[in-house]
Amino acid sequence: MELTAAGLALVAVAAVAGGAVNAIAGGGTLITFPALTAVGIPPVSASVTNTVALAPGYLGGVMAQKGDLAGQRRRMLILAPTGALGGVLGAILLLNSGEQTFRALVPWLILMATGLLAFQDQIRNWVVRRLTQAGQDPTHEAWTIPPVFLAAVYGGYFGAGLSVILLAVLGLVIHDTLTRVNALKQGVAFAANITAALLFVFSGQVVWEAALVMAVGALLGGVLGGRLAGRIPARRLRQVVVTIGVIVAAIYLFR
Repeated sequence: MELTAAGLALVAVAAVAGGAVNAIAGGGTLITFPALTAVGIPPVSASVTNTVALAPGYLGGVMAQKGDLAGQRRRMLILAPTGALGGVLGAILLLNSGEQTFRALVPWLILMATGLLAFQDQIRNWVVRRLTQAGQDPTHEAWTIPPVFLAAVYGGYFGAGLSVILLAVLGLVIHDTLTRVNALKQGVAFAANITAALLFVFSGQVVWEAALVMAVGALLGGVLGGRLAGRIPARRLRQVVVTIGVIVAAIYLFR
């Protein structure tokens, strides 16, 4: 489909805002996905386009924490393929979901992502307490594989809130510093997202005009968010995004 100049402008502004929000507090998809549907893109194509457009951001997250992945090669060799397989399965499920089915699920997916974002601080604090427990954790790290796979399936299907889910899952089993667990989360999220995005590229569902504009906008927004990160309280911005998510979910639910 072809977008009007006004539609491309709206998508570009949403991408800049989403990129900035992701850099400061997370939850940018709650801005970019509704913008894509607002300009007339069907929900499945909107989700596909959103994933492809924002995929480079996950690579940026991995590169930013590359040093913290040192010494975690064994974990990545297990969990990256797990995330990739989950991402592919989620992508296949999305591509085989009818528009009506996916449209019915959208408000609940947005509410789930909004809830994860709303309790992100509590989840993070729980992970911190878990990782700082005294003594050796007896849980075998292989137990991360099933929940990581399920989280990656969700990531390939919709994606919003994936990082929060992965942090909670990894923090439940892996006993390490928060910085290293967060870096591992970035690697797994990238594996799930990039494999889904690669599958979507050949699906015929990507609205390339919007995807390219969004990719540039999200990059600019990420730079802007990085500069504003020290000036805007992340918690306050997160509250705004959560409010937006609830409103958007209500609109989808009752429309």
